[in-house]
Amino acid sequence: MKICHRYIGLQVLTGMIIATAILLPLFSFFDLLDQLDDVGKGTYTTREAFLFTALLMPRRFIQIAPFIALLGTVGALGALAVNLELVAMRVAGLSPLRISLAPVAIGGVLIVSTIALEYFVAPQFQQQATVLRAVALEQGAELGKGLGIWTRNEQNILRIGEMLHKKRAMDIEVMHFDRQGSLTAHVHARYADIFDESIWKLHDVTVRAFSPNHISLRKMHTLQWHSFLGPNDIASLTKPPESLTPMELVQHAEFLRTTGQKADAYIMALWRKVGGAIMTIAMILIAIPFVFGSVREGLGGKLILAALIGISIYLFDQIIANIGLVFQLNPVIVSVAPGLILIAIATHWLLRRTF
Repeated sequence: MKICHRYIGLQVLTGMIIATAILLPLFSFFDLLDQLDDVGKGTYTTREAFLFTALLMPRRFIQIAPFIALLGTVGALGALAVNLELVAMRVAGLSPLRISLAPVAIGGVLIVSTIALEYFVAPQFQQQATVLRAVALEQGAELGKGLGIWTRNEQNILRIGEMLHKKRAMDIEVMHFDRQGSLTAHVHARYADIFDESIWKLHDVTVRAFSPNHISLRKMHTLQWHSFLGPNDIASLTKPPESLTPMELVQHAEFLRTTGQKADAYIMALWRKVGGAIMTIAMILIAIPFVFGSVREGLGGKLILAALIGISIYLFDQIIANIGLVFQLNPVIVSVAPGLILIAIATHWLLRRTF
């Protein structure tokens, strides 16, 4: 039995590698086409478009991991079925439930890989891609970890320590210059509430005014500031929730809660990461039924049907997530329920085939 499981696991792993080699370049090509539409704006060139797409590939791999699991498992087990190897294993006493253990184990390896990417690679690369695009399109610049986001207009330099979301910025510095380039004022605020495209309400403010012979200092609880950033500029400085690590999502959600703000998008993004791991296992178990039908159906037909079912599940999952955000449904249920339901359906089918 160990030999059979090792052999099945190797075949499934090979199938997932082949699925990755097909799906990841395909989805990245669509990303590239989208980026090429912006080539020529600002200093955004074809080189930046290719680099942006490359930096986004770890995130895309995480997003398509369930499809990789589905198609890789169907392809590998389907090939074993066509070659009658699964029939031999069934005759030797392996039930569909036992056969499914090897693909599930490989699915565990895939999940561990996505978790490692989620913590150590994908967020950093995605944020670098966002900064690269923003700089090239002259929307803003992030100079590095701990240095914040910098942008400017003709007479002001703005530094934002961190954009939590489109309505809240942390650790604000504004430097005002006269037309001769001399610094006239420096404003620092602990955080800012962004009410519309031009009005920022600064909190815990320190204002230093500079004149040729004097420096004045004022401290205020709040100060209204007319920003030079437009809505698109603010959006470019906002890190998408999916680009944050799970720990960062927890911290941001907790901060928003303590300040009386809605954290639904961040909580949903956190649980969607958990749901993605559950969906990967669900896709592997759903793939098992495809390979126990008639071998005369052919492997190609099984792969096409699996792809259609995978796309349908993906669209359904996205719709449920958006409905959950709109109607403020429980993010845990919305994120993990689809995967758990699929696991229950697949497990029920396997048990019926076994007994």
